[in-house]
Amino acid sequence: MIVTSAVRHAAAGTAALLFVLSAPAATASPAPPLSPGSSVEEPTPPAPRFVDPARLHRQGTQVERLPGAPSTPELSALSWVVADASSGEVLAARNAHRKLPPASTLKALFALTALPHHDPSEQHTVADSELTGIGAGSSLVGVKEGYTYKVSDLWNGVFLSSGNDAVHVLAAMNGGWDGMSGQMQEKARSLGARDTHVVSPDGYDAPGQVSSAFDLAVFGRAGLQDPAFTRYCSTPYADFPAGSWTYGIANTNRLLTGADGVARYPGLLGIKNGYTTNAGNTLISAARRGDRTLVVSVMNPQGGGGLAVYEEARELLDWGFEAAGRVEPVGSLLPGRTKAAAEAGTRAVTAGRDGGRAEEAVSVAAGGAPRAGAEAASASAEDSSGEGPSAGLPLALVGSACAAALALWAWRRRTAGRAA
Repeated sequence: MIVTSAVRHAAAGTAALLFVLSAPAATASPAPPLSPGSSVEEPTPPAPRFVDPARLHRQGTQVERLPGAPSTPELSALSWVVADASSGEVLAARNAHRKLPPASTLKALFALTALPHHDPSEQHTVADSELTGIGAGSSLVGVKEGYTYKVSDLWNGVFLSSGNDAVHVLAAMNGGWDGMSGQMQEKARSLGARDTHVVSPDGYDAPGQVSSAFDLAVFGRAGLQDPAFTRYCSTPYADFPAGSWTYGIANTNRLLTGADGVARYPGLLGIKNGYTTNAGNTLISAARRGDRTLVVSVMNPQGGGGLAVYEEARELLDWGFEAAGRVEPVGSLLPGRTKAAAEAGTRAVTAGRDGGRAEEAVSVAAGGAPRAGAEAASASAEDSSGEGPSAGLPLALVGSACAAALALWAWRRRTAGRAA
């Protein structure tokens, strides 16, 4: 105990010596004078904005309006989310984590998983086996066995025509149907999307296949960070090859093309729409206005017919742009934004200010845990000696630090003398 106390006092003395001898006071350069009325203040770090992730698990509409904020629109969809695509902050939501069939909006997760694996210019000849198992009534782009397609053509088929045939071929190129389902599941978890269960990668109705408005918004936001994804999902029209000729295909997202009497939405970046008997109409949309980009997801409107999903998405986008800066976030699309992580960051800052164990503080702030091995080694050292850790090495380090401080002080005095 005496040795340990001596080590602590010696270390404190060394720190004080280094502080006092850092530079000779007589030779310090004067600071430039301040201009009249100016002052020097340490910048205040921004206060962390903790958002309780449990709020989005509540039923009903979740919104935190500030004075002057518009009211959220009254929609018929079973669930929806509107979020800032840059920050991931959820501006408002309704039943965000309700698990529902996603239909072809699940193709957004398919693209996030498979897009990086093949160059767009790569060519692939379709085998008959790659087109087996396509569900009855599926949307198709017209892929034919024996034909050769560029990968970019197949992705146009996925995004524009929602072609399940194109999905089957690309899945075969990326580990097969079951393998792709597993890859998509892993991708969803890595993004923090925990409501999604993948059974059929094309979004075709399958027992147990579900997602949520929250997860769909996560997929949409992640897709916008990939230029290739963004290019495909925002393409309104393209030519699709058919051997020696091509034919035109149009994006089935009416907000993008203005088809069927649905007005185009200004600044729309597309993403993905879907429909099945069990899922009803589903949609992930994003739009940019000025320097702000919003992403919205809408699942299964209960009124207004088959085009209601577009009009309800339009209302959410309009509301989001008007409400930006006038609402507090009610959640986040980013993974790991939990109370435990926020508290860990606070502990790390406190430990650093109090001279605590800096390495452990950094580890905890990053989401890790204190190093059990290091703690066990320390406990073992105390148990074996009965008097705490050996002080020989710390005393040697303290002595070296003192010598280095004195040498630095002498060198600076000599340098200052020559300058004078």
